[in-house]
Amino acid sequence: MHLRLAAADWHGASFTGLAPGARQLALTFDDGPNDPDTPRLLEVLARHGVPATFFLIGRFVAERPDIARAIVAAGHAVGNHTHTHPDLTTLVPAALEQELDAASRAIEDASGVRPRLFRPPFGRRRRRILATVRARGMTPVMWRAAGYDWKAGWGDHIVRTLESQVRGGEVIQLHDGGHRRLGIDRSRGVRATDGILRHFLEEGFEFVTVTEMLRLANPAEPEAPEALPQPVKPAAGPGRPADNRP
Repeated sequence: MHLRLAAADWHGASFTGLAPGARQLALTFDDGPNDPDTPRLLEVLARHGVPATFFLIGRFVAERPDIARAIVAAGHAVGNHTHTHPDLTTLVPAALEQELDAASRAIEDASGVRPRLFRPPFGRRRRRILATVRARGMTPVMWRAAGYDWKAGWGDHIVRTLESQVRGGEVIQLHDGGHRRLGIDRSRGVRATDGILRHFLEEGFEFVTVTEMLRLANPAEPEAPEALPQPVKPAAGPGRPADNRP
């Protein structure tokens, strides 16, 4: 088994990727959907033929269900990032459940897909929180590499930041939106994503969704009933590995 879990300390265990050195990477984006940068990001991903995973805020999905539908229609995976992006460690159990359920309902209403992945806002979690998440059929997902794109660094700086962290098998965290409101400028991150994909594809890495990475980590496990659409298969070409997955 190649499943990698964050240390099972007082936070509780979360999925962070495959064993170091694996040739797959999972690009993830938090705080969307966001207009106009999520649609622009979808164009970049489509140009490279690469799938990604989007952790969506429920209230933004309710405002822009068309973008959530476009994400799923393009073959990307979606996850629950709560409904209003609160610090979950401050919530009583009933409020926690409401945040999770409202976001899942908004995502399913917009896209037809029930999210089976979850990422806590600010990365803040406790064992009791993750137990509630798992009871709703979702896998907690953190990351092992982050671009810190929310600091609004230049695109090449974001690329270099990830180059220094990636060894293979990582779940990578980026952002296509901001949790305070729609319309946050993530254009630098969109441009950086193009550079990130060029660099790591040339290095021979394959990009997969977190859903696919979990399947690679647990090949004997049956597929969940609410399976996500099949991810976009990257096309073979110069500097890009052929996709020989079944």
